[in-house]
Amino acid sequence: MPRVKRGFVRRAKRRRLLDRAKGFFQTKSKLYRAAKEAVDKSLKYAYTGRKLRKRDFRKLWIVRINAAARENGLTYGQLMHGLKTLDVSIDRKMLADLAATQPEAFAALAARVKNAAPAATA
Repeated sequence: MPRVKRGFVRRAKRRRLLDRAKGFFQTKSKLYRAAKEAVDKSLKYAYTGRKLRKRDFRKLWIVRINAAARENGLTYGQLMHGLKTLDVSIDRKMLADLAATQPEAFAALAARVKNAAPAATA
């Protein structure tokens, strides 16, 4: 088996990892082993965080939509059910934005759902 001399490859690998650990507390940004463990853990947290962000935003949108719907005499569930029966395909992100930035447009949508509600139950 041929002899392997790593030379700059090892230094480059360590440098890359220590660059990722820049700003970490105490030895976690200075010593290779501690930095490697910290970077591995931070990457795991980053992966989880990207999944959690989607959940958090959906929760936020639902809270905003519910608040706006209640101002217009509906609950969140009634509004979403009404939109589905009316075949209005608008996602929660857009609904929440509509509720926050254009309350009159949201009120018109809620009124449409209210008017369609008796027809759906009859």
